[in-house]
Formats: sequence, C-alpha cells, structure tokens
Amino acid sequence: MTEEPYRWIEAIGNRREYVETQLRGGSPVFAASLDDGILLLGVGTGHSKVFEIFDRHALAGLGHPTDLERVRQTLIDAAHLEAFTRASADVSLRRLVSFGLGPQLKTAFEQLFSPPFLVRLLLAEVGQRPTNDLLVRLDFDGSFELRPGGVAIAADSPSGTAAAGDWLAPRIDSSTSLPDASLWLLEAWHRLTASEPFPADLDRPRTAWTLPAGRQVEAALLRRTAPGEARYQPLDPAQLVPPPA
Repeated sequence: MTEEPYRWIEAIGNRREYVETQLRGGSPVFAASLDDGILLLGVGTGHSKVFEIFDRHALAGLGHPTDLERVRQTLIDAAHLEAFTRASADVSLRRLVSFGLGPQLKTAFEQLFSPPFLVRLLLAEVGQRPTNDLLVRLDFDGSFELRPGGVAIAADSPSGTAAAGDWLAPRIDSSTSLPDASLWLLEAWHRLTASEPFPADLDRPRTAWTLPAGRQVEAALLRRTAPGEARYQPLDPAQLVPPPA
C-alpha cells in the first residue's frame, strides 16, 4: 500500500514523457495582438490549425487532429451554453479555460487508464483595444498561462517557445501591420521547424517561402470592430505578403 503513491507519480512521469514525445515535431502556432485585431497563424494541411470558437474567441493548436477537434467542439459547446445562460457579451475566455477546458484536460491527463489529450493550444479573446486582448497558452495537462495582448506561441518544446517569444517580442507590437506581423511569425515558424537560431541582428524577415509538400499557411484575424458581421475572418495567404516596394 505504501508504494502506491510512488507508482502513481512514476506513471504520471511516464505519461508526460509519452505526450511530449507525441507532440515533438508538431507545427507551431502563433497569436499576435494588433491594432486591427488578433492574428492567429500556423502552417498545416488546410483547416487544421486555426479555428473559430465563438464571436470574440478563436483557437490555434498543434497535436493530434482528433484531439484538436474534440477540444474545439468542447469549447464551442461551453461558449454557447454560457451565452444561453448569460449573454453573448458575457462569454469569457478566462471562464472557459479556468472552469471548463483546463480542469477537463487535467483530469484526462491524470486518469491513467484513459488516453490523454495530445494537444498544445493557443486561445484568443479580442477586446476593444489591444490592451484588452487576452491570449492563453493551454497545455495538455490543463496548466495554462494568461497574457494580456502581445505575442503568444505554442511550439513542440518549452525551450523553442521561450526562444521564439523572446525574439518576436521586440519585433511585433500592436502598431505592426498585418502583413509585417505575418512575415515575422512565418520567419519564427521556419526557424523553429528547421531548428535554426534566432539572430538578434535580423531586421527584416524573408518574404519568399517554400513550405513542405501538402502544407499551407493557415491564418485568421479576430477583428476588433465588425459591425453586423462575424469577427472571425479567415485570411488568404496572398493577403499576408506585402506588395513590392
């Protein structure tokens, strides 16, 4: 009996290692708070990385496609229930994560005889101003980090996430244009997936890209103002490249 707690701790450690191994090599996703709204960007197989959730909310993630869909559907259901019991304007990303999805992921991770969620997520809530935006990085074990605006990254390793975040922070702020922000995020995506360093003296991102076969840029803008229309706007990759000078 006295050995049971230690066996559980060892099993959780093995489970964490298994999930980290499954996520290794996953294509990173990004979110950036801009004057026009929140840009979400990733590179996937088409409609596989960036998703609309509810009015002011969107999701981007890496991991197993089935688990991403399960998480997306869970968030959509929770947001609609919140809107039904309160009001659409009262649907809060903080509540959806703190009292809904976060505890569900934690429970699934700690139940040793059921499969864990193989996901790492970014969630976004657009506000009236960039300082009111909320970005959340949510991990497979239910742990999460809240960020008021700025840039957020979900990559396959904590070290890559931290390196890309430190590198992008001085290069993207709310006044950065949508095309420029997209290029910086794509530059960071390339360096993360190619395991290239993040040079401190790079002052312009590249504008020409060769993506792996079958992959494409997936991006959407959660617009800050959208009178009478949906705030979630999928972006054509051609919109993300600035015109020649």
